[in-house]
Amino acid sequence: MKSLVKRRQLCAAVLFSLAIGTGNAVAQLGGDESAEAEERAGVLEEILVSATRTARTDKAISNKVTFVESEEIRIQQTLSLNPTDMLSNLLPSYSPSRQKLTGLGEAFRGRSPLLLIDGVPQSNPLRDGSRDGFTIDLAVVEEVEIVYGANAIQGLGATGGIINYKTLSPSRTGELEQRAELGFTSDDDFHSNSSGWRANYIIGQRVGRWDFIASATYEDRGLFYDGDDEPVGIDETQGDIADSETWNFFAKLGFEPDENQRIQLMVNSFNLQMQDNYVSVDGDRSQGIPTTSIKGSTPGEPAENDVTTITLNYGHLDFLGGRFSAQVYRQDFSSNFGGGTFGIFQDPLIAPVGTHFDQSQNNSEKTGVRFTQVYNQVFDSPLSVIVGVDYLEDETAQALIFSGRDWVPETRFKNTAPFAQLDWDVTEWIQLTGGARFESAKLDVADYESLAGNRSDFQRVPVQGGSPDFDETLINFGGVVRPNEALSLYGTYSEGFSMPDVGRVLRGVNTFDTQVESFLDLAPLITDNLEFGAEYATDRFNVQVAWFESTSDFGVRLVPDADGVFTVNREETRIDGWEISGKFRFTDWVSLGAGIALLDGRFDSDDDGSVDSDLGAQDVGSDRMNLFLDITPPGNFSYRLQSFTYFDNTFRNAAGAATAEFDGYTTVDALVAWAVHPTTQLSLGISNLFDEQYLTYYSQAGNTRNDRYNAGRGRTLTLRANFRF
Repeated sequence: MKSLVKRRQLCAAVLFSLAIGTGNAVAQLGGDESAEAEERAGVLEEILVSATRTARTDKAISNKVTFVESEEIRIQQTLSLNPTDMLSNLLPSYSPSRQKLTGLGEAFRGRSPLLLIDGVPQSNPLRDGSRDGFTIDLAVVEEVEIVYGANAIQGLGATGGIINYKTLSPSRTGELEQRAELGFTSDDDFHSNSSGWRANYIIGQRVGRWDFIASATYEDRGLFYDGDDEPVGIDETQGDIADSETWNFFAKLGFEPDENQRIQLMVNSFNLQMQDNYVSVDGDRSQGIPTTSIKGSTPGEPAENDVTTITLNYGHLDFLGGRFSAQVYRQDFSSNFGGGTFGIFQDPLIAPVGTHFDQSQNNSEKTGVRFTQVYNQVFDSPLSVIVGVDYLEDETAQALIFSGRDWVPETRFKNTAPFAQLDWDVTEWIQLTGGARFESAKLDVADYESLAGNRSDFQRVPVQGGSPDFDETLINFGGVVRPNEALSLYGTYSEGFSMPDVGRVLRGVNTFDTQVESFLDLAPLITDNLEFGAEYATDRFNVQVAWFESTSDFGVRLVPDADGVFTVNREETRIDGWEISGKFRFTDWVSLGAGIALLDGRFDSDDDGSVDSDLGAQDVGSDRMNLFLDITPPGNFSYRLQSFTYFDNTFRNAAGAATAEFDGYTTVDALVAWAVHPTTQLSLGISNLFDEQYLTYYSQAGNTRNDRYNAGRGRTLTLRANFRF
């Protein structure tokens, strides 16, 4: 049971600890522009890349929407271990980060978020390897748009919300601008194997009607150490960011034939690979001993993410009387997982049972097209219309590298979705919105043979393929009321559409005479999101409150077997919660902010139509509170202090018995930035300032394995130098 007393104690401790903070000393590409050029460029960019598919401001959207600016992204880069750490730091409803390459067990409002790069989906819905959090380096991200709650505005996958990474754009001044970054990271004892470094270079310019920007990044990460100065356990199977290296190459080329049109090509190539210098040593849950790491290497190929994303965008501000945007994209996504002699890999026709080593590789190739046409104030009325159509084709397979077998057969998913949205400005202070999206999806699976390891008698099971299809109409409606300039009230109902992890279902077949088209478990996941919220904002004070409920009559829950391989359970699920955030600016250079999320998730364990058991830590994040203090006085120094408190929780089944326990913890980060010169800045970030020793949320309550009983990273120092020239 959640302890209110413990929450109050932790809140008091964190409030007492706040002393200093940071703000605006992060250098970035930019320049002065005329107001007209700035406005036109901003509108063109917005219709090319927008998480909301419309140019309406966030104040007129009946959803909770957050924008993370480049300044905050650079701050979190110095304090966070990875992109999912940043999301967890900034979004209280996002699960505590596992601090691993895998995002399995990380959720947004208890559901899966749809991660996008310039509108391109990063998820692989047919075989979700939980690696979509590592497809781009944050150095080339200019802004992050977050739309909360299930919705279908971007199509498949947004059952928890949309997180869109908007990439850098060049300055429009015409000057050649360059930026370089050097960084060094280490634990507080400066162990030689804990040190890491990174280098980034960015160049951009606008020449006439052409512009370009390009970037190259390299990062080498050392081993992580916990608060007791012990090496953190490496995740050899799902993948780790410790002891890894990353390359990221980014380029964007733009051309504007006239003041109303823009054509833009973006290419991003990302590779993260473990260096395979360490192996994990199991911990002992009964004794409270975390998993650790020692020198060594694992058989097979190292865990790796290799992702290339390409987009071609076109935008027109005056096309057939409206604003038109089109996008064509392509993504190749390959991810290696660590291997082992897991039971599922055994086959007596290949090697004696218990001796065969194998490992898997996910491969997904996505191609998509998106068209959007916006008509504002149709016939000079208060009505705006947005229409469009999206098409997605995804080809996915999961192969076993050493034996050449298909664990998940090649599967093709085709999804066509026309949509229409109406926005009605009833008065100056009332806006209503509503729309529908028709999802037509088809899955093609050829005949295949499931692995012998699925059965105790090790018989290979032939499975008859098929082409199940699904048609769903998803609706949304809502409204915003602004009785005055400071207060905004909203309410919304929206539906999201996703597929269950089809690959997990297909690879787990162990019954003869099975036909793909008869799988009830391949039915789509429809999530209903009901939300009410309010915001009050003045020059110095801002507070937001939101309540939401997310339900699915046929939801998805992952259940692990003895080897840690997850299978899919389809059950009714319900998640609800409160989110409260605010910021108070005491002076022009001192501000304090806070964010609180209280989440509750339940599922129907006995199929009687009533949710009766707690969803686990792998499904729903912890109740938590985030605090930050920024101090940006006149002069060359600025400061940030931020803290994260995760509250205790006990997870219970339908009988009231405890199924998992989570002992909460608090961590504090600090950063100081020094503007040495108008073109040079140094920053020092210290994450886990007080060197708190803790077991991560997922390690404590999300699994029961001794090899995944991981401590969090201890006090870590990051020094970065940024140069503009």
